[in-house]
Amino acid sequence: MPEQQSTAENHTLPKQTTAHHTLPVPTPPPPDVYRRDAAEVADLLAVLPATGLSTADAEQRAAVWGANELAEPVRRPQWLRLLDQFRSWLIGILLAAAVVAGIIGEVKDALVITVVLLINATIGYLQEHRAERSLEALRQMLVPTARVRRDGRLKEIPAGALVPGDVVLLEAGDRVPADGRLVVAESVEAGEAALTGESQPVAKTTAPAEADGAEPVPVAERTGMLFMNTALTRGRAEMIVTATGMRTEVGAIAEALRTGAEPPSPLQVQMDSLGRRLALVSGVAVAAYALVALLRGEEPADLALRAVALAVAAIPEGLPAVLALTLALGVHRMARRGAIVKRLASVEALGSATVVCSDKTGTLTLNEMTTRALWAAGRAYEVTGEGYDTAGTIRSADERHGRDPHDAALYGEARRDVTSHDAPPPALCDAVLPFALCNDARITPDGVIGDPTEAALAVLAAKAGVDAGLRDRMPRTGEIPFDPAAKYMATFHTDAEHGRVRVHAKGAVDVLLERCTHLLTEQGRVPLDAERRREITGAARRMGGQGLRVLGAATATTDRSGPREVTGLTLTAIAGIADPPRPQARDAVALAQAAGVTVKMITGDHADTAAAIARELGITGDIVSGAELARMNEQELADRIEDIGVFARVAPEHKVTIVRALSAKGHVVAMTGDGVNDAAALRAAHIGVAMGITGTDVAKEAADMVLTDDDFSTIVRAVREGRSIYDNIVTFVRFQLSTNIGAILTLLATVLAGLPAPMSAIQLLWVNIIMDGPPAMALGIDPPRDNVMRRPPRPPGERILNARRLTAITRSGAVMAAGTLAVFAGARHLTDTTIAATMAFTTFVLFQLFNALAARSEDGPVLGRHQLHNRTLWTCLATVLVLQVIAVQVPTAQGVFDTVSLSPAQWAICLATASTVLLAEHGWRAARARLGHPSDATHRR
Repeated sequence: MPEQQSTAENHTLPKQTTAHHTLPVPTPPPPDVYRRDAAEVADLLAVLPATGLSTADAEQRAAVWGANELAEPVRRPQWLRLLDQFRSWLIGILLAAAVVAGIIGEVKDALVITVVLLINATIGYLQEHRAERSLEALRQMLVPTARVRRDGRLKEIPAGALVPGDVVLLEAGDRVPADGRLVVAESVEAGEAALTGESQPVAKTTAPAEADGAEPVPVAERTGMLFMNTALTRGRAEMIVTATGMRTEVGAIAEALRTGAEPPSPLQVQMDSLGRRLALVSGVAVAAYALVALLRGEEPADLALRAVALAVAAIPEGLPAVLALTLALGVHRMARRGAIVKRLASVEALGSATVVCSDKTGTLTLNEMTTRALWAAGRAYEVTGEGYDTAGTIRSADERHGRDPHDAALYGEARRDVTSHDAPPPALCDAVLPFALCNDARITPDGVIGDPTEAALAVLAAKAGVDAGLRDRMPRTGEIPFDPAAKYMATFHTDAEHGRVRVHAKGAVDVLLERCTHLLTEQGRVPLDAERRREITGAARRMGGQGLRVLGAATATTDRSGPREVTGLTLTAIAGIADPPRPQARDAVALAQAAGVTVKMITGDHADTAAAIARELGITGDIVSGAELARMNEQELADRIEDIGVFARVAPEHKVTIVRALSAKGHVVAMTGDGVNDAAALRAAHIGVAMGITGTDVAKEAADMVLTDDDFSTIVRAVREGRSIYDNIVTFVRFQLSTNIGAILTLLATVLAGLPAPMSAIQLLWVNIIMDGPPAMALGIDPPRDNVMRRPPRPPGERILNARRLTAITRSGAVMAAGTLAVFAGARHLTDTTIAATMAFTTFVLFQLFNALAARSEDGPVLGRHQLHNRTLWTCLATVLVLQVIAVQVPTAQGVFDTVSLSPAQWAICLATASTVLLAEHGWRAARARLGHPSDATHRR
């Protein structure tokens, strides 16, 4: 692309005899370059903007200041990350049990426990490694190349090779590769939502920022600067690079994240608590047995053998593996639905969320400016459709605004109705024509090039029927660029058909009204009198009250083909533009609220705009600005935090303050966002959710979960998935621990009664392997119940093993122990000890088949249609039954498990006894229902 010569450089350039001599490397520019004149900044960095740095200068500076890259976060070595999988009380107890088993010679027990732990660690490690690889594929933020002036010529170089002092040339659609001070700014606007949260593009100039005192000027108000990873939406710019890599505004936030601490997930806290409680149960059981055995004078070898059996019975060896597999399956389901989870526990943690703090721009909204309302010829219209898709209609909205039909005469209109099915009236094409021609945006299949607001106006024109080829037939002969001070833009076009020049303008309505003398109506141009001016002003005010950005359009015929002051215009239309909510966002917010999850909007936008979007999405609560937030002390914020629904015009540090205030109130906080400004809060929250398409690398690195579709509704699906996972964890923990309690009670009861052990250590290990394995894993993939999103989140401090669940587990364990002992004692009386032990062993295994069905729910009938929804569970239970038949009836297996064959009658006795655990639980719940005890169904499934 040929280099354009600047016509806007009015400052004095620094003196430099030649641009090609190597100069001493200048000191880094001061942090307040945004306050200084562009010429002074160029002087500080020893560069002539007209020629740029020499290659030798650039190489020397690169050697001193390094590459223009964000530092990679310090990554944990792979071997330490593998060891992290073993860091929990539960894992520690199982490792201790394996060591003790090996010491006393029970090598098989030690090997089996060790293999189970290795499988668990491998699942967790591989899943987290897979998530990292997926994230690497999403790294698309940093600009690969940049156009610079070096050695007096225009060059394209890798963005990483930029150094302070480089002169970078940018056009609409370019992403800014480093922080820089503007030296040329022709109608420049930059989209800084990724950095400041401001959804509207910011007008840029070469003037230094005005400031009061020595206080730093907020990033959003440094209009003479461009910042790394923002984008130019309009105009042409040249800037002198003032900061690269970690010295940029983006880099400062990235550096802060390197030292941020991550709070433990609710599941990690729960599993650590469970491990401690299991350690206590195991210790008490072994101590009780050892005391009784010593009093009875048992041999130390027998005591040790039974102690290992008790330890194996007390600890669910398969629990870590089942937990890891359940979470991994949840992760895979989420990946198919648009979410990449970096840590296994993150899925469950989101299911615990009580508050979701969501960024507005690009998360709740499309981040695509859309015309929502139109006023033309005295008639108000609604504009349907979303984003930059030209599909949509323009339909009458007069009735909604309560306009009296007699007002039609004021505008020379014929009385008629416009429905959503009508094509746009022909007059609309003329009304929106200035929006189409006084416009620099281009809509391509790959997206929008130019200002998002102008793109919205171009889409409006297309919906009104304006021919897309009109720009070619009416070429632009001149323009008055948009100026933030003048608040309007005008373009001049040759109308070859009529042999004249047309001027089209757009801008602030009040500014255009001052330059207008007529109004376009369906009957043609009419004088713009005071009454019509009041109506136009009222229409603009109504749009502004809805949080819309309001722009007017006007046109005129002129004999000039170039720029000049424009007057005598005819006002044609007023458009209201907004960044609309995502189509699924309202339903997703409603579903979250029905599930007891509060959604709070946090944005850099103005309060009016944020309030309008919040109303449309159904987000309720007070609206607080960043300035108000800054004036609150911790106690004031704590008192109000739960009543606030929208935080507007906030700075990055405010977001962290909000998250911490909610956490201090006992909430489990999820933070969603896509910009650099969200990253610190993503790290501070219990779970951070970043956007994969529009999200910055810094945000993705800080988050626990990345959405590949940038869809807020995916977060709500993740909440549902997380709740289902927690429910399933509770199910298999209840199932496994009731098995362990039953085994402990059985062994302790036989010791106290002076009976021989009904099951050996290898038999107990067999029970744990076949029951802690496939059936427990099948329970871990139970489908969610229908009401999973119609109950509030569980209390943040709730334990997996609360008093109610411990009672249910103990009750089931006691039924299994009593049944096993009854079969053992009766069979021992009628037959020999070997058959009795085999029947006791078989009864205990069959108990688990019925116990798995009883554990699937905590409330309501045990038997019902819901028992048919998990085919995998039924397959696993059938497999366990076949394996037990083999262990009892096949001679080779009998030698391993110390069993003998049983007759059909003996099998029937074992099966009938085992069914009592299901019948007892069903009877217990039926009795509670008859007595009128409240159900906990609202809390559990």
